Amino acid sequence: MMPKKLEEFVGQNHLLGENGPIRAMIQHGRIHSLIFYGPPACGKTTLAELLSKLLEYPFVRVHASVVSNEEIKTILDQAHSPSLTTTPTVVFVDEIHRLTKPKQDLFLASMEEGDIVLIGATTENPYFVLQPALRSRLFIYELKPHTREELRTILHRAFERDEFLQKMKVELTPNAEEYLLSVSQDARIMLNTLEMAILTLPLQENPTITQEHLEAIARKPDTAYSEDMHYDVISAFIKSVRGSDPDAALYYLAWMIESGEDPLFIARRLVILAAEDIGLAYPEALPIATACYDAVNNIGLPEARIILSETTILLATVPKSNSAYLAIDRALEHIRSEKPQGVPQHLRESHFVGAKSLGRGIGYKYPHDYPNHYVHQSYTLKPVHFYDAGELGFEQRLKNWMDRLHGKPNTGEKK
Repeated sequence: MMPKKLEEFVGQNHLLGENGPIRAMIQHGRIHSLIFYGPPACGKTTLAELLSKLLEYPFVRVHASVVSNEEIKTILDQAHSPSLTTTPTVVFVDEIHRLTKPKQDLFLASMEEGDIVLIGATTENPYFVLQPALRSRLFIYELKPHTREELRTILHRAFERDEFLQKMKVELTPNAEEYLLSVSQDARIMLNTLEMAILTLPLQENPTITQEHLEAIARKPDTAYSEDMHYDVISAFIKSVRGSDPDAALYYLAWMIESGEDPLFIARRLVILAAEDIGLAYPEALPIATACYDAVNNIGLPEARIILSETTILLATVPKSNSAYLAIDRALEHIRSEKPQGVPQHLRESHFVGAKSLGRGIGYKYPHDYPNHYVHQSYTLKPVHFYDAGELGFEQRLKNWMDRLHGKPNTGEKK
């Protein structure tokens, strides 16, 4: 069912559509070195082959996990020519993220001289897995998963073009079609499942594939949780909790759990979030998140999913404040950018022989001796300001209390 020409290629309209960059390269009759980055079975290899065929470039395909240094050098030597009019060779490297750094370096000179056009395919984020020298010479295009309707187009094309399906007069019930589309992560899984369904049907005239038959053979859907997605999903999870959307947070939590993510990794991120994004608006969030980490560590999955769920829902629904996070960063920036001002004499350590003769501790006012356990005095040589109180939850009460203390400062009379 692989497309034989570009017009048969399904999907990636953002690249191949009227204003797409790949479409523009085709119109100019020239392609540059690039990376196709996207999930499995979205068309990376097929698109590279079609581009090479359409523009009549010589095409060489290698797999990064098995190609040797000698093979790469042979390919590059064959592509090299002193003639400036020679068409460059397209060298397609499948799973280019598996290419070691020394092997990546082998391509650099040939790319610079125009002997080759390097096209890499990867399911991993190229910004993480490719060394900067190679990445800077490539344009990165992200391919997207097929939509449900694009998968439907591919499925219908199979029934229209496959000789075996036509010969057997196989039928797919509407419910079975919708089920097949729903459980298929990509076109390859969909067509493989369809093939398995046919091979497991009894030999008969006009065999019909039902939803029940597909349910019996369809494998558990792949969660598509690659190393790249590890970072994307945890990022979306944290941002959903921060954004007070418990349902979205639970969606990403379930995705991570189902994909085999380390539950302690999730719990650690919740502890950080409790301090960074909830903070003083609900101070109980930090000990609750810490207790969640301890419980997950002691209990483990599958029961730990309940603990993670409870903590996630709580942190997503309580008031938020990042005042502590902002305050410490402001203070750190101040320490880094300005010379430390020192410690006032009345605050310095005074519990040693000779401290008073040095002026240490003289004039210090003990706050507990004064009304409201507060007395106005300077705690720095020069005034500093880092903390701005939030307006939500418990922090509002803290703000009101501080405003009350500072609004009527007690300057000297003890209680």
